[in-house]
Amino acid sequence: MDTRYGFGKAVALSFDLAIDRVTSELQKEGFGVLADIDVAGTLKKKLDREVPPYRILGACNPSLAYRALSSEPSIGLLLPCNVVVRQDSDGQVQVEFMDPSAVLDLVDRPEIRQVAGEVRQKLRRVMAAL
Repeated sequence: MDTRYGFGKAVALSFDLAIDRVTSELQKEGFGVLADIDVAGTLKKKLDREVPPYRILGACNPSLAYRALSSEPSIGLLLPCNVVVRQDSDGQVQVEFMDPSAVLDLVDRPEIRQVAGEVRQKLRRVMAAL
């Protein structure tokens, strides 16, 4: 998967193991998970709709976030970096990453572009490690 706003791949892992691995690999790159949104659980609870497992992890690298916030205080509107772990109807697990360059380029400042590039490299390494 490669779009203007994200990148990702199918992984040969169970859904739960993919969540664990992605979280562990994010930690190796200095990210923590600030939010964990269970989309499938929310849709079941609120709409009584069954969908395959789908979670959105809000990942943040504190030192890079600090640099971005120091340059542009309103950048928090574009943070954290979302990572989606989802299971297709055929059982295949996908891990997808928001492309920080696509979002942070909206700011149009060189120092933010540099941070976005660093974040993108780190997320690409996480994806490669899965």
